[in-house]
Amino acid sequence: MEALSTDITDDIKSLNQKFVSCFNQGDTAGVANLYTITALLMPAGSDAVQGREAVGKFWQSTRDNGVTEMTLDTVEVEQLELTAIELGTYTLRGQGHTSIDDGKYMVVWKREHDQWKIQKDIWNSNQTS
Repeated sequence: MEALSTDITDDIKSLNQKFVSCFNQGDTAGVANLYTITALLMPAGSDAVQGREAVGKFWQSTRDNGVTEMTLDTVEVEQLELTAIELGTYTLRGQGHTSIDDGKYMVVWKREHDQWKIQKDIWNSNQTS
């Protein structure tokens, strides 16, 4: 059972660190496990992806297409009972730490079996083309 801190922001930041660590190490199954079974991922410039398995495949294809590193920075978290809404910024990098994309994201977290899981994940690129 995951212990809750008194500040939901600390919990979300910790989960984001796990997300980034798994992704950066190539563990896209670990990334996928942070999502609910019915999760919806809405990536920038791409079709929506539904379900944990499809989300894992999306993140693997992202790595296969040259993204080797990401950072996530939480800007704000608001908790509404068993749901939390996070706003933040992201950076995606490739070989040699070359910047590939940066933008904003919004995550709807859901409390499920005493753990926070990603229910909806929306990415919005700052790139204009």
